[in-house]
Amino acid sequence: QMAFGSVFLGNVPVQEKVHRCAGQIRGYKGCVRDFQVNNKELFIIDEALGGRNVENCNVPICDYHPCHNGGTCTSDAENWFCECPKLYSGKLCQFATCDENPCGNGATCFPKSKRDAVCLCPYGRSGILCSDALNITQPSFSGTDVFGYTSFLAYSTIPDITFYYEFRLKFQLANHHSSLQNNLIFFTGQKGQGLDGDDFLVLGLHDGRVVYSYNLGSGTATIVSKPLDLTLNIHVIHLGRYLQNGWLKVDDQKNKTVSSPGRLVGLNVFSQFYLGGYLEYTPELLPKGSRFKNGFQGCIFDVQVRTSMNQEFKSPGIPEGHPNSGRSVGQCKDSPCSLIKCRNGGKCVEGGSTVYCDCLTGWKGAFCTETVSVCEPEHDPPHLCKQGSTCVPLPNGYTCHCPLGTTGTYCERG
Repeated sequence: QMAFGSVFLGNVPVQEKVHRCAGQIRGYKGCVRDFQVNNKELFIIDEALGGRNVENCNVPICDYHPCHNGGTCTSDAENWFCECPKLYSGKLCQFATCDENPCGNGATCFPKSKRDAVCLCPYGRSGILCSDALNITQPSFSGTDVFGYTSFLAYSTIPDITFYYEFRLKFQLANHHSSLQNNLIFFTGQKGQGLDGDDFLVLGLHDGRVVYSYNLGSGTATIVSKPLDLTLNIHVIHLGRYLQNGWLKVDDQKNKTVSSPGRLVGLNVFSQFYLGGYLEYTPELLPKGSRFKNGFQGCIFDVQVRTSMNQEFKSPGIPEGHPNSGRSVGQCKDSPCSLIKCRNGGKCVEGGSTVYCDCLTGWKGAFCTETVSVCEPEHDPPHLCKQGSTCVPLPNGYTCHCPLGTTGTYCERG
């Protein structure tokens, strides 16, 4: 084998510039996403010997107008965020704010109403205010809750996954209906911002079948299993990939294979390994071709991975088996509602480790023990005082205190 100097991307060094005819060779201005010589994929940044005036090339996420409710999107080459109007919060300004956050231990506060909050508990916590410690050996996921959040676990990026991987896992569905939805089982990928061409690896459920997809940067490869046998209590999945070739085995079904399009052979992912759901409030921002509308509903356990045929299978995470973070994840077969008693006809609602009381009309508070005043926004029917006036409760009904320049029972006359 003989080497004939270096390969240059974009331009040659200044001292080596050459002239041909009357025109000068100019440097390339634009983006190079993937670089492969014969069957070897070169990592443009990591394997470069040197370079100058090179920076990350990303389509600004703000071009997708992700912010809701009048939020303003701001981005640079690496990051983006939404500046939210006064009454909204969340990554996409999609939620009304929690004015007084009662939640502890890093819980996500969500306004159940203008007066009451629900605490979406982080990994290892449970209870109304997420103050109770919870030991999780078999995580249970609740899908997408009524507030639009998925429950999830996030593990450290799986190393050495580029050319070869194998996964084994088991899952138990919450019910037959949950298998018929678009449910995410696990995901890892680049950025996760919905850009075309992102490398990713994803597993999920769609219409009662297991769906396994991956993109090495030159197109998506997908395997869809036969319908699940819903008489089975626990389902077993074994999947893998070597270079472009992937395979999937579900329960006692026959092994199915696929080959990814294009010539790229390496999976380059930088994100954490997400199990059961996604960090964003829904998986809306996953790369195109990998989107599942809901998180998983049920239990996922015995997740193991190896990145070489000679390795032992190991649980994801550093230390092994330990997630970095999570939200609304419970212990399989445990019910947090067994520890909560809602009053005055309130109904206990649970989602993984998150639990709260859904109160009947006229009641509020964590356990539905407080009455709703006739002047509060939640009262049914609402008071009739016009905007700008003040509603004042009376022993029998209410009265409206009018601002200067208005009059009438409800301050309706100017």
